[in-house]
Amino acid sequence: MVSITLSLLFFSAIIPGLFLYFLVKLSSGKIPRRLPPGPKPWPIIGNLPHLGTKPHQTLAALARTYGPLMHLKLGSVHVVVVASASAAVQFLKTHDSNFSSRPPNSGAKHIAYNYQDLVFAPYGPRWRMLRKICSVHLFSVKALDDFHSVRQEEVGILGRALINAGKSAVNLGQLLNVCTTNSLGRVMIGRRVFGDVSSGGGVDPKADEFKSMVLELMVLAGVFNLGDFIPALDWLDLQGVAAKMKKLHASFDVFLNAILEEHRNGSRVGVGGGGRVNNENSDLLSTLLSLRDNADVEEGGRLSDTEIKALLLDLFTAGTDTSSSTVEWAIAELIRHPNLMAQAQKELDQVVGPNRLVKEADLPNLTFLQAIIKETFRLHPSTPLSLPRMAEESCEINGYFIPKGSTVLVNVWAIARDPDSWSDPLEFRPNRFLPGGEKPNADVRGNDFEVIPFGAGRRICAGMNLGLRMVQLLTASLIHAFDWEFPNGLKVENLNMEEAYGLTLQRASPLMVHPRPRLASHVYKA
Repeated sequence: MVSITLSLLFFSAIIPGLFLYFLVKLSSGKIPRRLPPGPKPWPIIGNLPHLGTKPHQTLAALARTYGPLMHLKLGSVHVVVVASASAAVQFLKTHDSNFSSRPPNSGAKHIAYNYQDLVFAPYGPRWRMLRKICSVHLFSVKALDDFHSVRQEEVGILGRALINAGKSAVNLGQLLNVCTTNSLGRVMIGRRVFGDVSSGGGVDPKADEFKSMVLELMVLAGVFNLGDFIPALDWLDLQGVAAKMKKLHASFDVFLNAILEEHRNGSRVGVGGGGRVNNENSDLLSTLLSLRDNADVEEGGRLSDTEIKALLLDLFTAGTDTSSSTVEWAIAELIRHPNLMAQAQKELDQVVGPNRLVKEADLPNLTFLQAIIKETFRLHPSTPLSLPRMAEESCEINGYFIPKGSTVLVNVWAIARDPDSWSDPLEFRPNRFLPGGEKPNADVRGNDFEVIPFGAGRRICAGMNLGLRMVQLLTASLIHAFDWEFPNGLKVENLNMEEAYGLTLQRASPLMVHPRPRLASHVYKA
């Protein structure tokens, strides 16, 4: 009897309060805000089980059911997934200022020096300072032009390595990674990072180790870690992700500390030793160290050693793996489409000729090559899911409420395969970017949202212009200088084109090929 009485007292107290609450809400004219549609979340874990092993593909399939603006609840976090060009414009252009910061995540905490890098730094004075340093000293048109000979030399070294492979099959992605890393290394730290490829096509063991580290970073950074979405479980590290991140960070920190120590001691000759830049402050690291020691600092404050290492980490990982994997996808597609390979080689023979290698100055005159690169970026974007952004304030987009603190993911992979934007979107058709094609004037630099491999808006990839030059030069050089065959009688139709998911879009299996030189032997010795 006592319990019944207490229950009646409780309900008699709470019901009038609830009635008054809803009466006030109705009288104020406020109605519940409408979130974008999405699949029903599970208790506690939300929609995490819906992501699957390849989230960019799974989310694209879900968008076909729930629409191009979709809401998920990952643990306790609101996540908005964007899967159309028109919706992407709203987040990356119209409301760009509201979505310019990154949400908290374990990768930035455990690998990227606790958000002190450029990629994951919060939007603000420190980020603007780091961005300006890269824009002026590494990625400006002048800086790119000043170091064009470095890229040219490293591509020439790659060509000779392919010649030296003889009849052996080579792991093309591995060799491309050595080339891009050494090219960037000479600009960043004044020297090559790895030694030359051996006569049998083998690479410096340190290059193998480094590429494995980069791939592991991209895989770990692409994992949807439970602790990021259910903070109460963070300390348990149920997936073992945080432990792997800390171990990987320690390996990268040893690598970067050695580079800093080398510069302090004035010893700039490393593995390979070639192409060393001798002039003071002529490489990025020397410039960064001088900025660190400069008392006359700009907005954002003075650079620390940790920020310098974090910036080098960004450049050595994002600046090498994305370019090499894109070129690997391009060559794989052209081998699968011999008519397109023949058309590209014909254009190169006409523009460059048979008596020299491709130069960067040739690239603007290679119309079909430019179309090939655009189509590769469309079908195989290096970052299939954009790096996450976060809503600084609540807002309304396309009639839907986006709560403050929401994580926004732009599904670049899905947008580039949207049948409402592209005809036969799963087909590799460079002609779509040529005069008379469906999108002859499409630009991949963040202006045309149907194809945004580098993102768009304030947080667009800082190294976009360098990436474009490197991908174009490497792809053109490989097409012009070599014919390509599969080893062991593998047929084109049996080539594995499956994707391996990570922060960057890798091939599930490496591209093993046999290069056959198609130019006179003296050309490769230049």
